[in-house]
Amino acid sequence: MRARGVLALSACVAACAGDAAGPAPGVPPAIIEATVHANPHNVLSAIVRVRVRHADSAAVLFQLADRPASVERTPAWPVYGDSIEIPVLGLLPEERYAVEVVAWGAGGRADGPALELGTGALPADLPRYTDGGPDPSRGFIVFSANGYGLAIDNSGRVVWYRRLPNGVGLSFLPRAGRYYARPPTPDPTDIEPWVEFDALGNIRRVVTCANGLQPRFHDLIVTSDDSAWLLCDDTRTMDLRAVGGMSAARVTGTNVQRVAATGSLLFEWSPFDHFAIADIAAAELNGPSVNWTHGNALALAADGNLLVSFRNLGEITKIDATTGSVLWRLGGRRNEFTFLGTPSPAFAGQHSVRAYEASSLLLLDNVGDVTESRAERYQLDETARTARLVQALRAVPAALTTIGGSVQELPDGRTLVSFGTAGRVAEYDASGHVVWHIDGHAGYVFRAERIRSLYSPGR
Repeated sequence: MRARGVLALSACVAACAGDAAGPAPGVPPAIIEATVHANPHNVLSAIVRVRVRHADSAAVLFQLADRPASVERTPAWPVYGDSIEIPVLGLLPEERYAVEVVAWGAGGRADGPALELGTGALPADLPRYTDGGPDPSRGFIVFSANGYGLAIDNSGRVVWYRRLPNGVGLSFLPRAGRYYARPPTPDPTDIEPWVEFDALGNIRRVVTCANGLQPRFHDLIVTSDDSAWLLCDDTRTMDLRAVGGMSAARVTGTNVQRVAATGSLLFEWSPFDHFAIADIAAAELNGPSVNWTHGNALALAADGNLLVSFRNLGEITKIDATTGSVLWRLGGRRNEFTFLGTPSPAFAGQHSVRAYEASSLLLLDNVGDVTESRAERYQLDETARTARLVQALRAVPAALTTIGGSVQELPDGRTLVSFGTAGRVAEYDASGHVVWHIDGHAGYVFRAERIRSLYSPGR
């Protein structure tokens, strides 16, 4: 019979009394105690708590108990002091596992006792996927679906998930070794910050815009010092009668902020200081609420400056990350480039701009062609102000998503594309052939990103 739930088993390797010490030269490490526990957020994972002596790192070995196969191992985690919690990820549901802890120190290796772990049943409403492909890249795909943040393997099996009471929102992003979501709240007037999760799904901190602005759920960048680049809604009452609008219209522009790990504001850029209201079509200006710029993607260019996608302007803007100066504008009514190899304007309603090498960018062109969306690579000459279309990746059969979607540059010239509301995610090789996909039944995948490891997502 399969076990349900996780058995919390412990074993003392030696006398459990006494304090553990750090590693000492020539002294063999010892595992004093090891216990395995259920992860309350995710039945496909578990937590192993370990007490050690003279150890500087530890890992967990695990395999199916009744169908032994090759042994899997977690990464080796550094030990600070005398104890450590080790996540065990990517397990199968409703199975029994044999588990063992291994520790290392200056004096050698220590093997822990045999432990037993039983995993529970998956939530009934967790999405299921079955599609794959002949030659996918190594790793997992991370996205949001049915209120969950989740990761699937290349067979379509869900290997990690996390849910919040109101769902995680449309974006579930791997960044700098953690996951980030901007979950909705029942009150639409609330500030809805980004939430950071560790590899076990524990909430570690919230990240929000400064000066009371609302974070946008579309994208964020997390840097090595845990500061974050954010898109933030700035709504102002404006008299738009001169451009055909109302006398007291509520105009929302997208600010860009960099916020320190402490929450202090390090940088802010506002479109109200750099753009004209008439940069969008007059028909978009005549209501009581005007969604003016609709920023939906952030990227850092090779030179360290910002690339920002403003969907409603139909443009990609490069901004000096130190001074806030606008360096150039690509696409839209204020386009400064000559497009080569494609009509101008070349893209419209775009999402997910990404910089993949110097003076090059990748984006999802949602409605530049009103019959289909496609991922597009451009090579820029920033001095001559030319933009050459060097690759276009189409869905097969053609797919159109007027909103949402994403692109990601992968090693070896590969590209991962989500076609948003079309419910399709595909990986392309360097020549543009589909080598992995989910079709149709995926639902609305606002953003999808491939990661190499569940233990360090986004690194």
